[in-house]
Amino acid sequence: MTRQIHLNAFDMCCPGHIQQGLWTHPRDQSSRVNDITYWTAYARKLEAGLFDGIFFADVLGVYDVYGGNPDAAVRGGVQIPANDPTIVIPAMAAVTQNLGFGVTCNLTYEQPFLFARRMSTLDHMTNGRIGWNIVTGYLDSAARAIGLKGQIAHDDRYDLADEYMSLVYKLWEGSWDDDAMIVDRENAIFIDPAKVRAIHHEGPQYTVDAMHLCAPSPQRTPVLYQAGSSPRGREFAATHAECVFVNGQKKDDVKSLVDDIKARAVGKGRSSDDIKVFLGASLVLGETDAQAQEKFEEYRRYVSSEAALVHAAASLGIDFAKYDLDEPIETGKSQAIVSNVEIMNKAAGPKWTRRKLLEQMVLGSRQAPWVGSAERLADMLIGWSEETGVAGFNLSRTVTPESIDDVVDRLIPVLQERGAYKTSYAEGTYREKLFGRPRLPSTHAAAQFRRNAK
Repeated sequence: MTRQIHLNAFDMCCPGHIQQGLWTHPRDQSSRVNDITYWTAYARKLEAGLFDGIFFADVLGVYDVYGGNPDAAVRGGVQIPANDPTIVIPAMAAVTQNLGFGVTCNLTYEQPFLFARRMSTLDHMTNGRIGWNIVTGYLDSAARAIGLKGQIAHDDRYDLADEYMSLVYKLWEGSWDDDAMIVDRENAIFIDPAKVRAIHHEGPQYTVDAMHLCAPSPQRTPVLYQAGSSPRGREFAATHAECVFVNGQKKDDVKSLVDDIKARAVGKGRSSDDIKVFLGASLVLGETDAQAQEKFEEYRRYVSSEAALVHAAASLGIDFAKYDLDEPIETGKSQAIVSNVEIMNKAAGPKWTRRKLLEQMVLGSRQAPWVGSAERLADMLIGWSEETGVAGFNLSRTVTPESIDDVVDRLIPVLQERGAYKTSYAEGTYREKLFGRPRLPSTHAAAQFRRNAK
């Protein structure tokens, strides 16, 4: 029996997200990111296509690695301007009933007490449809923006994150009983004080002595996403994540990554089914393979090579402006996204060049697009899912809104015909739709912080 595939739209509150330069295409509408009707129409379309969710990327700094300054990023609109995605979500939730919302929030620069309140509020306002993509950051410009000289070392950021997670779990899972809010009008008792308690946390990085300000939300803890694929990132994912976002160009590499993360989770007492892995993908669809190829060639005319290098420089931690076109690039030890460097080393070899990198970035990113008819791309999605173990795909936009329109109108009906995609939403919260349960299981690291946890 064909397994059903999960789909997320992968996007960001900016014009130039992954496929750099395509905002210049005459049919592209991503420059409307400041218009709330752009986002509400987007949400309605995704729900019409039974998408599981929209996965919002976010960064807190500007891309200034390329050339040692932000000029090229600003000129090319490379993830700037970048609005706060948490503000957009309630508007999108108001026009939908089932669409989930995974939002990237950088814990390194967020006070955990305030962040926990914001997530609980979003979970209430969406009726249990919020997810959190846990990131620790990779931009020195973000660190400088909040008064630091530079970012914390890669593995040290994960050590900080482990403590952060313990603290927000205490607030979400342990501060309130489910039945604390009784709303007794006759006796004028809104909340039973015996069922709400302060959290006392004192650790290397954080000290909190306070009760959570929000009543328990439908999910308590949001659905937990994580996107780090380095060895340290995988260990973190095995402990905390429910959904893991990975990238990769080879099936064997993706399968090894999926198997490793699930095995680590089992080693921590969790079930392998407690984690769903989503693979990043970019699709170009047409009525026929030939028409799709024509569309792809049309899109290529609007790609910005400079903007693509700006984005790659930031995420790899390498200033490509220092290298000639065919000069071997030294990767060395990066404090950026370590797994991205590992992927590039596998794809282009240890001595890769700007030319080799640009040859791979045919549509303005390191993610090679899948091009073809709905039938061909259905074959590819099903094949990748069955052969690698990924549960679904995070689909990055190309020209918007037509790239999502093509998926909803062309691809999804084919997947449904093959039994590889749902024909209706399951009931309940985001977590219930993905895992069949409203709250985290007792085997998750958060469960130890519940009242009367054994």
